[in-house]
Amino acid sequence: MKKFRNVLLPIILLVVLLVLIYVHEKRDVGTGETIATNAGIENFSQIENKSIGWGIKRNDNHSAPDLGKENKAIMDEYEGICLGNSEKKQIYLTFDYGFEAGYTPHILDVLKENDVKATFFITAHYVNTAGDLVERMIKEGHIIGNHTVNHKSMPTISLDKIKTEVMDLHQMIYTKYQYEMKYIRPPKGEYSRRTVAYTNSLGYKTVMWSFAYDDWEQDRQGREEYAKKKILDNLHNGEVMLLHGTSKDNSNILDEIIKEIKKQGYEIKSLDEFER
Repeated sequence: MKKFRNVLLPIILLVVLLVLIYVHEKRDVGTGETIATNAGIENFSQIENKSIGWGIKRNDNHSAPDLGKENKAIMDEYEGICLGNSEKKQIYLTFDYGFEAGYTPHILDVLKENDVKATFFITAHYVNTAGDLVERMIKEGHIIGNHTVNHKSMPTISLDKIKTEVMDLHQMIYTKYQYEMKYIRPPKGEYSRRTVAYTNSLGYKTVMWSFAYDDWEQDRQGREEYAKKKILDNLHNGEVMLLHGTSKDNSNILDEIIKEIKKQGYEIKSLDEFER
């Protein structure tokens, strides 16, 4: 019996050690901490960091836009989201938020009335000033996405700073709402091969878009017919639609837009249902 224990004890210790190593290398879910399992920061620093501004060439004939060769190559390489299945009439509705302008309660009402789930990419400022609305988004089944703490262009900051910008917001959302984010939209639409690779290692999937228009300018509201035409003329299969929740026009036309999208035979799907 003693001999058996002498053999068994080292085996148990080895198993415990292997388990501890495994846990250490994996993401600690719910803590806001992530350890890259395949490479350290020094490895990511070798990846190209040329800043790229997401730009697309729209087609006003319900066909998919030209994403650009470089954009498409990087999104494909890192399994980012920007344009879905071209054979299916599906649209993914997303909103970007840096601050609350007073229109979100109505936007959420419209989404609820039309049984539509959207994704809201938010900053730390938004969480700190409109926490009740974030809570409502989550309770009503919408997705909360990471738009970083301070909305800094990621190719211009260090990898350590990127981790802080992403994971501090991740921790904040988890602590407040026990909700774990998994999608990120690069601030200002600026990214690089390095930043996409690195945020992937932090457990995030990059989400860009295949439609957007100049809706963020606060002094250029009151163009509802212009906004409706832009949105409806550019509907296309697999569309990832970006709207800004700070736009009064978007708030006013959202119900009409959603109804027309459905009338034209499109389904509005959650990013969790994304199909390539």
